[in-house]
Amino acid sequence: MAGTMRTDAFDFELPEALIALRPVHPRRSARLLVARPDRIADAHVAALPDLLDPGDLLVFNDTKVIPARLRGARRRASRDGAGFAQIEVTLLARLDTASWRALAKPAKRLSPGDRILFEGLQAEVAERAGGVVVLRFDLTGAALDARIAEIGVMPLPPYIARRRAADARDETDYQTVFARALGSVAAPTASLHFDRTLLDGLAAAGIARTTVTLHVGAGTFLPVTAETLNGHKMHAEWGQVPDSAVAAMQAARARGRRVVPVGTTALRLIETAAAQPGGLASWKGETDIFITPGFNFRAADGLMTNFHLPRSTLMMLVSALMGVERIRAIYAHAIDRRYRFYSYGDASLLLP
Repeated sequence: MAGTMRTDAFDFELPEALIALRPVHPRRSARLLVARPDRIADAHVAALPDLLDPGDLLVFNDTKVIPARLRGARRRASRDGAGFAQIEVTLLARLDTASWRALAKPAKRLSPGDRILFEGLQAEVAERAGGVVVLRFDLTGAALDARIAEIGVMPLPPYIARRRAADARDETDYQTVFARALGSVAAPTASLHFDRTLLDGLAAAGIARTTVTLHVGAGTFLPVTAETLNGHKMHAEWGQVPDSAVAAMQAARARGRRVVPVGTTALRLIETAAAQPGGLASWKGETDIFITPGFNFRAADGLMTNFHLPRSTLMMLVSALMGVERIRAIYAHAIDRRYRFYSYGDASLLLP
């Protein structure tokens, strides 16, 4: 059974030089590995209109990344006077109009009741459990969102943030051109390859598109530490599949065309919606779907995605789609041909 598979079956060695620290420009000039069951071809994202058939449907995630990393100072009333300590927080999930769950560093310096002073913004520590805190801000709603947008920085993935700080370029680079629904702390990175020129080219080629929303959480970067797949607890993320997306997917299927999600977030979401007792229908809520080898795909006929971290849930997802041995061959080809990996890297088009 897939659940008893060892997680080291999804491990591989990646030369550090292949981890992309910046995206290529223009976005559509990124390389694209095209994998079918019997062959692998090297192309570029700009060729996508020629690689898909008229009537095929691309499903995009229209979530918008919050500049979720904030730096401030703790203020604690003590017998020695006000105690200050530098604190960095990464917002993880909104709890209400004024409260967020956040990752704090160093969290051990925080206790409930402490206040963190940011630039033009304050937050009280309402709870702390390990490295995660609940912050209650002194602004609410749109005013809080606007202030976070002004003072926050893009929460680059750890494998980039360890090697360079986020800067003004990331505010554009780490956001899709169709980002709409504010709520992610990580980008749906396969969609970063699309620009207006490519979207227009796809439309001219008769390739349809629709959007769903899944707010990507920081859990997307967590390694699987359990020895076997069934020992891993999947993180939950909020998403919505609207009626319009369901209608577009049903129309593509009725025409005998393919439904190809762009990114693992879009795939996980439409497979969640398709797993309902009555089949594919509109859906809204939190999904913790964990797609591993042996999974029965009900909605997706393929996937466009970037290259993923070893031993990650996303490596398990693409292995479920293409087969474990096939993905090993695909990744070996990508490493041999010097494809760029991870969030700012190149892409693959997986067509099982």
